[in-house]
Amino acid sequence: MSSELVRAHLNLGAVLKNLEVLGDVDPEAARLSEPWRIAVQFTVAFGPEAWLEYSATGCRQDLGRHMNPDVRLLFATPRHLNRMFDGTALPIPLTGFTRLGFLKDEFPKATARLEAVLKPKTDPLEDPALLAANTALTLYTGAFAVRALAATDPVSAGLAAGAPAGTLQLQVLPDGPAAWVSFGKDGVHAGRGLAGAPAARMTFKDVQTAHEVLGGKRDGMSAIGQGDVEVWGMLPLVDSATLIMDRVARFLD
Repeated sequence: MSSELVRAHLNLGAVLKNLEVLGDVDPEAARLSEPWRIAVQFTVAFGPEAWLEYSATGCRQDLGRHMNPDVRLLFATPRHLNRMFDGTALPIPLTGFTRLGFLKDEFPKATARLEAVLKPKTDPLEDPALLAANTALTLYTGAFAVRALAATDPVSAGLAAGAPAGTLQLQVLPDGPAAWVSFGKDGVHAGRGLAGAPAARMTFKDVQTAHEVLGGKRDGMSAIGQGDVEVWGMLPLVDSATLIMDRVARFLD
């Protein structure tokens, strides 16, 4: 599978997923999206599909097809989609021409806020609110990226196939964000929050530790050796998930 196609799966399955919770960690994004009422379908020709919906109850996003989207967007190739995420290309609208103003004027504000949180121009360590937001979205992106890579990247698929069945819980202490990744016969799944009965756990001492390790600014093994990151349970689950997470940077800048 080409790197552009793998990246397209990551953009739709992991990066876009963050819009569900962007308003929870970024007040400006919450203010912008509060009045939005729209469902958008993203389709890559002969490739992945995903949808995004804003309603009175918030934002929802998932892979596959929305039952009744207001707007349908087509991308001729995976690279076309990836260029849209880079801000250098526009989608091809198939339906919802009366809502194109939203896509041109409003939606880019949300993606700009997402980029500002995930790729801040200032040091998050100097801003506690930004540090918390960046760490949460980085953790969520990593968990959902494991799911996407296991389905599209041959190396990650091999790592997932060799993992024992079970769920890995990732959590930032004392009361920070949490996410989980599960491996099983039905594939790899991921989610936010606490899993019911994880077979393994990986906890970060605090938000700064999680930010540094997840962002590649600090070696995970040394953090474990120093007691700032702790792992319990079925360690092969931890190994498989973290090795797959390490591959995200190969496809996403």
